[in-house]
Amino acid sequence: MSAPHNRSDPPALLGRDTAAAYRGLIADVAGRLAERFAAVERPWTGAAPADLGPAVAAVDLDRPLASFEDAFEEIGELYLKDAVWFHHPRYLAHLNCPVALPAVAAETVLAAVNTSVDTWDQSAGGTLIERRLIDWTAERIGFGPGADGVFTSGGTQSNLHALLLARDEAVANVLRAHRDEDGAPPRPVEVLARLRILASPHSHFSVVKAARLLGLGEDAVVTVPADDWSRMNPAALDAAIETCRERGLVPAAVVATAGTTDFGSIDPLDPIAEVCAAHRAWLHVDAAYGCGLLVSPRRRALLKGVEFADSVTVDYHKSFFQPVSSSALVVRDRASLRHVTHHADYLNPAEAVLPNQVDKSLQTTRRFDALKLWMTLRTLGPDAIGDMFDRVCDLAGSTWDWIAADPRFTVAAPPSQLSTVLFRLAGADDETHRRAREALAASGEGMVAATRVEGRIALKLTLLNPETGLADVVPVLEALARHGKSAQEAA
Repeated sequence: MSAPHNRSDPPALLGRDTAAAYRGLIADVAGRLAERFAAVERPWTGAAPADLGPAVAAVDLDRPLASFEDAFEEIGELYLKDAVWFHHPRYLAHLNCPVALPAVAAETVLAAVNTSVDTWDQSAGGTLIERRLIDWTAERIGFGPGADGVFTSGGTQSNLHALLLARDEAVANVLRAHRDEDGAPPRPVEVLARLRILASPHSHFSVVKAARLLGLGEDAVVTVPADDWSRMNPAALDAAIETCRERGLVPAAVVATAGTTDFGSIDPLDPIAEVCAAHRAWLHVDAAYGCGLLVSPRRRALLKGVEFADSVTVDYHKSFFQPVSSSALVVRDRASLRHVTHHADYLNPAEAVLPNQVDKSLQTTRRFDALKLWMTLRTLGPDAIGDMFDRVCDLAGSTWDWIAADPRFTVAAPPSQLSTVLFRLAGADDETHRRAREALAASGEGMVAATRVEGRIALKLTLLNPETGLADVVPVLEALARHGKSAQEAA
């Protein structure tokens, strides 16, 4: 039998009687974190799993500590001391951004209230706020009043959701065509084997992952050649669709990318949309990275043609500077969302008349992540967000020019349309690049990523901090050159 609860113990649950304790706890945590942010001198310590593993494994989770203060001190050692700080100006690695302060404040609100945005009787105003943000995003894309959508956990889920809709639309179209021809319709499961998804070699890996999860298999993804700027070739797309049809296959979806992860390239959306329209193929635009262009004062034209898509992925937690997670899938025709609707008597019965979001979502219980974007737009405004995204794109251009002019480096790709830069240490092999990158991280001088271009390792800068300038980037490059030289001398 458990011991009776002692009212003098620290309060365990947030409620009316613990509001004062909540205020003190949040103020204390905010103060401690503010001190850490102010003291951060490097983006990462370079800690290895072997450094952190034993201490984490030694924690006895069945024996609580004496106080929250002790618990916070513990995570200071286990987590915060070796955290990767995306706000640091020399963090130049992945698609991680510093976060807008109004969104951080909104996280406190949504975590405390703990709204689940699925049915009206669990979220009320949260439902309407999310819907208004979806409408606003659809307007920015260029969709009409029939558009709709839902917030998701990230680009991977948004892409899966979009391709599920495309799959089911394609199956329905095949079955409808058979009925019109008075032939014996195949079973839906028989149609799945004929479906194909067409994407460039630089599309996000979640496209292949989605094909597997949707029962189509990796082989259902047809790779469409790209041009020298890593953008899908529309003529090659047209030819690939024709080949599919000649083989009795069904082009269920075309995935165009507005911001490839490595190259920052944007597929030519206008001509791709024309090809899709001619073949009546679903067009999905993965704008997880490039969605910041929707509010860009200077670069919005790069998304020309996105308004012709059937579905669009947007990751606000990339180029809208939102905390993870904050993403959405937006569709041109809300009727397509019926493919994920399932009515449960206890939750969303078919006869329900109140608005809800669960009818549109792959999830049931879902965080009120939309509040973060709402607070950011209402405090900073979209122009400020777009200006910040323009600044990181400008920095990528300046950095590319600097690297191209320095004989210690070679550029590994043309200038990005967004904010990535791919390069190599001149004359260095793959092992030298690995060692130089690892030494850079371990030294705390900066962080960069790596990928492969034409089979060889290339280093990658992903610039998503509008407070970072060339004066921050150049010392990281200088350090890489130094570490690369040391690695070559030691080989």
